[in-house]
Amino acid sequence: MAEKITIVHISSEVVPFAKSGGLADVAGSLPVALSKLGQDVAVFMPYHRSVGQGRHKVTEIGCRFPVAVADSQQEASLLQGNLSAKVPVYFIKNDNYFDRDGLYGTPAGDYPDNAARFSFFCRAVLEAIRRLALAPDVIHCHDWQSGLIPLLLKLHYRDNPGLKETGTVFTVHNLAYQGLFDADQLAVTGLPVELFTPAGFEFHGRINFLKAGLIYSDWITTVSQGYAGEIRTAEYGCGLEGVLEERSRNLLGILNGVDYAEWDPVSDKFIAANYSREDISGKAECKIDLVDEFGLGYARERPLVGVISRLAQQKGIDLLVEAGDDLVNLDLALVVLGTGEQRYHEILTEMARRYPDRIAVRLAFDNALAHKIEAGCDMFLMPSRYEPCGLNQIYSLKYGTIPIVRATGGLNDTVEQFDPASGRGNGFKFASYDVRQLVDTVKQAVALFEQNRPAWQKLVANAMAGDFSWDRSAGNYLALYRRMLKDEQ
Repeated sequence: MAEKITIVHISSEVVPFAKSGGLADVAGSLPVALSKLGQDVAVFMPYHRSVGQGRHKVTEIGCRFPVAVADSQQEASLLQGNLSAKVPVYFIKNDNYFDRDGLYGTPAGDYPDNAARFSFFCRAVLEAIRRLALAPDVIHCHDWQSGLIPLLLKLHYRDNPGLKETGTVFTVHNLAYQGLFDADQLAVTGLPVELFTPAGFEFHGRINFLKAGLIYSDWITTVSQGYAGEIRTAEYGCGLEGVLEERSRNLLGILNGVDYAEWDPVSDKFIAANYSREDISGKAECKIDLVDEFGLGYARERPLVGVISRLAQQKGIDLLVEAGDDLVNLDLALVVLGTGEQRYHEILTEMARRYPDRIAVRLAFDNALAHKIEAGCDMFLMPSRYEPCGLNQIYSLKYGTIPIVRATGGLNDTVEQFDPASGRGNGFKFASYDVRQLVDTVKQAVALFEQNRPAWQKLVANAMAGDFSWDRSAGNYLALYRRMLKDEQ
């Protein structure tokens, strides 16, 4: 039996305690999956205001200590909760930094002291690990908010008996978010000025927290194999493609898993009727329920296409709105759920006004309705400009709701173009970021739905047979940890 590994995950957000995006889902699911594989796992995150408001069972553990931020000492206190019976979550509490409505900012923009907030967080985590004597084999950091930890570990803790052998993994969930700060914030980071160079964490004259994670971690991962390749190119590298190319021997793409305890039509508590790959009859009832929810009676017998998205250009919403009239002319109906940029709110609202029997738009975050859309639609559209992993296309597969995606990042990794001749594939995809290709691919899917029901039923069965559970993804991470530890011996 392989030796047990001690792993500490560091994330600025973790489901169910705090969430702004997919990072929280990963940070809440991966540690539990690793624990189920027999590993010792702990998680660190800030004690955000939302943690206390969520009425989670969190207790003080009597550990307080000072953390240097610029010329001042800020106090950190530790609280503890749990992700599962075997996975503790340690919260770094400092009300000056984390007792706020937003995790990173307000609708007006980022908090101006984010450099100080997350410098404090990174330093406090390492000091807490030392004081708790956790002695991790691996510290696994997620995104820019924990990007200073690999560097701080090398600078200050290599003589500590419990940390001198610790390896580091840094996962990039979205390279576009880098933690960039003006050079005058260098003092609050406490980092040595001699490392503020292009070979260090300097980026075009600014401090770059994510770059620090990329350079000083032992291994870099990102959330799909496709995205791991894309971010080494000028198109997707966000200015860091050179750094990533240099580190490519220690760069690995591992596809995110999904939580089938929450996303499974067999047991989903939000949908009108449960169903399975073996008995899909309940899906028709779910479609009727969704059509009635939005007053789209026209769609009962027509193809119904769903979109659940942040309404932003990254997600291809500019393509969607440009294609609106052409999509309606394909004799389908469209349901859109999400929030985002005001211009898209206005355009989509106007589209729904023009086509009240064909297009329905709900400008909200609504988890229950998201489940209804996944179950009730025939197809699901994700025309993203780039997509590190994507989750909704994976949920859609499980629900037999056929994904139509742009072939980028995790979308390309998870969706295989359906071939009616061979019966292979689980969806439809198009290569270029082009409205004509989007419309033509939707047209292809609609034609199969309307004209070849046996092939469509085969496609649905293929989609629902896929396995994108966390068990597989966690196994890949565990293999990486073991490889790291073996290489260090």
